[in-house]
Amino acid sequence: MKILTQLSNWITKYFVVIILAVCAFAYFVPKHGVTLATTKICHLSAVSILLMIILFGMGVTLSVDNFKEVAKNPKMVILGTVAHYVIMPLVAFGLVHLFGLTGAAAVGVILVGSAPSGTSSNVMSFLSGGDVALDVSIGLLSTLLAPIMMPSLLKLLAGKWVAVPFQEMFFSALEIVVVPIVLGLIVHTLLKKHVEKIVQVMPLISQFAILVIITAVFSANAHNIFSATALLLVPVVMLHNLSGYALGYGFSRLLSMKEPQQKAITFEVGMQDSALASTLAISYFSPASALPAVIFSVWHNISGSTLAAWWKNHDRKISN
Repeated sequence: MKILTQLSNWITKYFVVIILAVCAFAYFVPKHGVTLATTKICHLSAVSILLMIILFGMGVTLSVDNFKEVAKNPKMVILGTVAHYVIMPLVAFGLVHLFGLTGAAAVGVILVGSAPSGTSSNVMSFLSGGDVALDVSIGLLSTLLAPIMMPSLLKLLAGKWVAVPFQEMFFSALEIVVVPIVLGLIVHTLLKKHVEKIVQVMPLISQFAILVIITAVFSANAHNIFSATALLLVPVVMLHNLSGYALGYGFSRLLSMKEPQQKAITFEVGMQDSALASTLAISYFSPASALPAVIFSVWHNISGSTLAAWWKNHDRKISN
């Protein structure tokens, strides 16, 4: 178990480099990833099952105390969740029109913008000295709301480019997102004494699953990864993420939150669950519409870790 924990810590430390290496492999040897992207087990895609494993891991780390935390301080949790689901979709919509994106590219960007906050934000909040309990609570609430919010926002903001299967997406997101989290919570409750061992190994499993999802999506887009549209998505994704940080921070400052809460809100607003966005894109639209999510997954790890390190160093200078 100690070796697995050390391996997970090593992967976390070099996650961005590993993602770039995986993308390079997927580009030069795409056939295995393409097979994975198109494979279905029962009615679920292989990518969907991988995401369910990630969210089950999230559920295993939860306990009833997490829900008590939400109930104890609902105002900031609700405000943070509302900020996330207002700021990121509208910024995505604005950037799509500013850069003149259409079709799969536009749908993909708005899909990322409509996703719940990513689990990476918890790590970034912790590293920066933010309010991790608030961060986890907002992430949990935004994720549980995803089955309603994602198809609703997509239909509202991207309906002119694609027919959004609202009902199918709702039940699919419910199955992929909520069910694994609930099962994980049940496992945590029933196996309290043994759950620590499971929790120790879940980050490694989740990291592996994320890398395989990225491989699948990148492989499926290998033929047009250097097209004009794909290259245009890079600044769009970067601006989307950085605008989320700036507006999330501004929102928390406007409400006179304390600095740890400001950090939590900043990361919760700016970081998206790109794995969920790419999974739904492949399942309901096209591999091309999943490309913004893959670019986002690489970029937000770079920007998030950079911001967390700057914040930490800034705090250290002030304290000295």
